Amino acid sequence: ATCSSDRFLMVWKLKMPYTAYRFAGHEEAVTSVEFSPDGQVLASASQDHTVRLWIPCIHGESSVLKGHTASVRSVSFSHDGYSVVSASNDKSVKIWSVCSQRLLFTLFQHTGWVRCAKFSPDGRIIASCGEDKSVNIWDPRNKTCINSFSDYEGFANFVVFDPSGTRVASAGSDHTVKLWDIRINKLLQHFKVHRAGVNCISFHPSGNYLITASTDGTLKILDLLGERLIYTLHGHKGPVLCVAFSKGGEKFASGGADAQVLLWKTNFDSLDYKEVLKHNFRRTHIDDPPHLLDTYPKTPHFHDEKFQSVEVNPALDVPDKRTPDPVVIEIRPSSPIST
Repeated sequence: ATCSSDRFLMVWKLKMPYTAYRFAGHEEAVTSVEFSPDGQVLASASQDHTVRLWIPCIHGESSVLKGHTASVRSVSFSHDGYSVVSASNDKSVKIWSVCSQRLLFTLFQHTGWVRCAKFSPDGRIIASCGEDKSVNIWDPRNKTCINSFSDYEGFANFVVFDPSGTRVASAGSDHTVKLWDIRINKLLQHFKVHRAGVNCISFHPSGNYLITASTDGTLKILDLLGERLIYTLHGHKGPVLCVAFSKGGEKFASGGADAQVLLWKTNFDSLDYKEVLKHNFRRTHIDDPPHLLDTYPKTPHFHDEKFQSVEVNPALDVPDKRTPDPVVIEIRPSSPIST
């Protein structure tokens, strides 16, 4: 599923014959989209101040969730699919019930536009980031902010939990990617490998890799165990706005300001990381108490030439398997989703 400033939501069938389903309903740019964990519902956020829930089928059933008073920047499901969290320029984070399609409660603490909000993998906490230069951690049961990390040089555009739920990564407007341990409330890793703002990040399901999308036109893959940049990927013409690993980690997709969606295949399985894991035992066993060396902010890991990171350009290094234009099926909103 993809969304765009063209106001449409697209659901793509990636097997031959290629088909794209174009869902109309939002009145302004669609800023975020996500499948529910079971794949039965789609949630979208838009600059028209609304969140929408969709049944991804040709009947076009959808429900509008109204409550925000400004553009909605992001939307994300809880692990059980029963709740959705949204972040908005109205400086609020809202939690919605999927079943009853109504607002449950609102979280207030940010003093600027809220760029992104995500549930932890177990659904017990929420992380949000905003233009007030803070990354907030919330306890939705008590509706309180239990911690806040500050990013003094710039604000975070995007925030996401690692698969274990113990670390939060933030993508900064100051070209940086930061990794926080929310158990000890400390900055663990700090990468500065891009030449422009970082718009989106995604963890590999193993938690050992992080992929980043930047306004500098590149995607980069970071090895969190080796604390280094391993791949720089070219392909988009202009800013790369979003990126996401597939559930199994064997592929990832990226979207750019060039109106293209690129689907990439990973080769992590061909790398022998057993030795790396052996030498990084402490880092990979996240339930152990943190090591003293991990309890203070580390200096940024810059793109150091000695690491010999690999640059991949589909136009030069691999064949660009651009798909033929798919059959596009237009779907207009019909009836609301029934409870």
